[in-house]
Amino acid sequence: MNILRALLLVLLLPASLAQARIAPLPLPEDKGQPVGQILVHTAQEGDTLAAIAREYGISPILIMAANPEQDLLLLQPGERVIIPNQLLLPRAQTQGIVINLAELRLYYYPETGNEVYVFPIGIGRVGRATPEMITRISEMRKHPTWTPTANTRREYAAKGIPLPAVVPAGPDNPLGDYAMRLAYGSGEYLIHGTNDPLDVGLRSSAGCIRMYPEHVEWLFAQVNNGTQVQIVNQALKVSTDQYGQTFVEAHEPLTPEGLADTRPLDMTPLMPLLEQGVDASTVEQVIQQQQGLPQLVGQLY
Repeated sequence: MNILRALLLVLLLPASLAQARIAPLPLPEDKGQPVGQILVHTAQEGDTLAAIAREYGISPILIMAANPEQDLLLLQPGERVIIPNQLLLPRAQTQGIVINLAELRLYYYPETGNEVYVFPIGIGRVGRATPEMITRISEMRKHPTWTPTANTRREYAAKGIPLPAVVPAGPDNPLGDYAMRLAYGSGEYLIHGTNDPLDVGLRSSAGCIRMYPEHVEWLFAQVNNGTQVQIVNQALKVSTDQYGQTFVEAHEPLTPEGLADTRPLDMTPLMPLLEQGVDASTVEQVIQQQQGLPQLVGQLY
């Protein structure tokens, strides 16, 4: 899957007027089982990848990865599109907010402990990568102003767009209507909305995490100062359920230096499974396909 091609295709698509779905995924009693279900969308006249991605709340890149044989730029009425709404949970504490950079997803675990909300996000672009961290929300702001750095003002000026020292709240503010500052570093990283929904699902920010406006508004109402935030970068996710069924989910790895990492995936999570007899060729095929869907690769017992 060529991520650069995916980005170019998405940028050519018009923004969706539909609102993204907000619905929890129940957590199974057996935490080794995949969460959610694979959905199928039947294209209607006028459907676009951007519209479908926003309607289902799934990154356009993940939809393209799940449909490698289709040209989603030229959707035809009646065409069936796999919506990858099934997943394995990242290796992290199941509390607060968990962000997995490699799959461009944010997970929110309510205190009830029996469900999870999953949202697509935009993350830091090349050279401005979002770092891995364990931190917390330190400030919450509705209708925030934006104070661009000197470097950011120079970048905009080079494009012929002069920026004021402080951008007021409103439709021209790239933070959108809601922002949650993280305590990491000097507080330069935020989870926030956007005035350009096409940025969601891409590496396009200066390091912050961008969400659809309706998603960030909902999340803002659920969390508080002090809510834990874990940011990981796991292109390979593995789980085994109580019956010994082993699942692998592989995404195209991302690095700070470029759009994709051509180095082999970290196989550490798979080593105990391979040692116990999971078929290595099946695992290798799933990793090479990088479809971002949980695949059953074997039975341990």
